[in-house]
Amino acid sequence: MKDNFSTQASIYARFRPGYPSQLFDFLFGLCHNFDCAWDCATGNGQIAGVLAARFRQVEATDISEKQLQQAIPKPNIRYRIEAAESPSFPHNSFDLITVGQSAHWFQFDKFYPEARRVLRPGGVLALVGYNLLKIDAPTDSVIKHLYSSVLGTYWDAERRLVDEAYATIPFPFQEITLPDMAMTYEWSFDHMLGYLETWSALQHYVRKNGRSPLDEAFLAELRQAWPENAIKTVRFPIFGRIGLK
Repeated sequence: MKDNFSTQASIYARFRPGYPSQLFDFLFGLCHNFDCAWDCATGNGQIAGVLAARFRQVEATDISEKQLQQAIPKPNIRYRIEAAESPSFPHNSFDLITVGQSAHWFQFDKFYPEARRVLRPGGVLALVGYNLLKIDAPTDSVIKHLYSSVLGTYWDAERRLVDEAYATIPFPFQEITLPDMAMTYEWSFDHMLGYLETWSALQHYVRKNGRSPLDEAFLAELRQAWPENAIKTVRFPIFGRIGLK
């Protein structure tokens, strides 16, 4: 699994979107027990923090020590550095396994057998993520140009799986359809810029070119669509593959 987010771990914690309560209500409705959950590739613990409100114990793992240093502390969350494909947990440990915006980095042929091993009978596996944000036509045009034209060759090959909403990944579990849902926020211009800084392709661009693509020309173009001091509604469509053991 690639570590594309240690460099920007602090801004990731500040600016990455979370997930709507609708998603957790849906997942919790599938769970038979709330003893133990595993948030795999937890990042800064956004999902783990929500799981901790329902589960007796939450195990949260990631390969990035810097990400875990930014993680949400709760007494019933235990964070540890581990790869998704080689968890150290005993058989039949979890009622729920969640993976947020990370499954596309996994080696599926190694992860799925381990997920099945550590899930309890009837346990739930949830691979969830979100697509490119939507705001309004003028702003979307500017962001889409940055995403596709400026950064197009800087995205890792695995990003294609996100663009395809995980529809093309293998999924050897009894599948349950995820209802349509989205994350919605009210963001300032500066918050949008902070979010763009978390993009792995943007960080690849900076490393290769020694400068950010969020230059004066880009900022001027975005300002035309996003006037100063304006607050805009930002929507992230949610997708996922949900399965039962």
